[in-house]
Amino acid sequence: MNRKEFIRTAATAALMARLGAKFARAAKNGEMPYRPLGHTGEKVSLLGIGGYHIGKRNLSEAAAIGIVRSALDGGANFLDNSWDYNNGVSETRMGKALQDGYRARAFLMTKIDGRTARAAVQQLDESLKRLQTDHIDLIQIHEVIRMEDPERVFAPDGAIEGLVKAREAGKVRYIGFTGHKGPDIHLHMLEVADRHGFLFDSVQMPLNVMDAHFNSFSQRVLPVALQKNIGVLGMKPIGDSVILKSRTATAVECLQFAMTLPVSVCITGCDSMKILQQGLDVARNFRPLSQDEVAALLAKTEVAAAKGEFELYKTTDRNDSTSRNLQNLG
Repeated sequence: MNRKEFIRTAATAALMARLGAKFARAAKNGEMPYRPLGHTGEKVSLLGIGGYHIGKRNLSEAAAIGIVRSALDGGANFLDNSWDYNNGVSETRMGKALQDGYRARAFLMTKIDGRTARAAVQQLDESLKRLQTDHIDLIQIHEVIRMEDPERVFAPDGAIEGLVKAREAGKVRYIGFTGHKGPDIHLHMLEVADRHGFLFDSVQMPLNVMDAHFNSFSQRVLPVALQKNIGVLGMKPIGDSVILKSRTATAVECLQFAMTLPVSVCITGCDSMKILQQGLDVARNFRPLSQDEVAALLAKTEVAAAKGEFELYKTTDRNDSTSRNLQNLG
């Protein structure tokens, strides 16, 4: 590493440490840590369970239910999902898992694709049925990945208008948005929200060892969200295992890095009990990485991360489900 690269890596590590200081607490006695969800007053588990993986075809329904319930039994309360994951299978399976008293133990989040009020509310109602619940704790506008998305959702009869009415009706408690394409789009969404006098409760973005170097959400969006006291939902800590192919960081290192950031929750996909247990173990034994440890990880990953090769959700349309199903936008 040359001097210029060293200085840049050291500066990034210092930024990570400064931002993460707010949440820099180790787990106690092997218990799941809980963190504040922005300004909402809610506490959510450091580890969140991704919803996409529990609907995969190679995973049985019984196994999926077992993963969700084992996660809740293990102290994780944050559950992620989306109306469009696996054509509704992910929500249906999660809804079954939340029976027998498990719903009361979960902070349930799902996402809708609709940009119009009509599409958003219709999808929300379908999600409520699949999840077998009368309310969603957090509803998020999914895949804000186009610069025109913010104007669409805040337009008259747009998704925000529909979701606010749904909140007033008790169908949802909090409202947020997600995206994985680029920080400029997230920042534009927050700017448009400001113009309309609307404060999001959460924002979800990819936060991992690769993102720190390339088109970075952690360096550009994270500080803004924290300044506004919006709950930050970190996703793709291991990039669906793609980051591991770089051979620059282990799964445990990836999780530790993501959890060291000032996120409310670190959401990761679990399609086996082994993967779930790994996540639970890291969270329940969590110790924030030091500035030197962060710098060492960033140094190892810098070259591999430079062109976005291991963040295909930013550089390709591989993860853009709404682009493949434009009709879902309404």
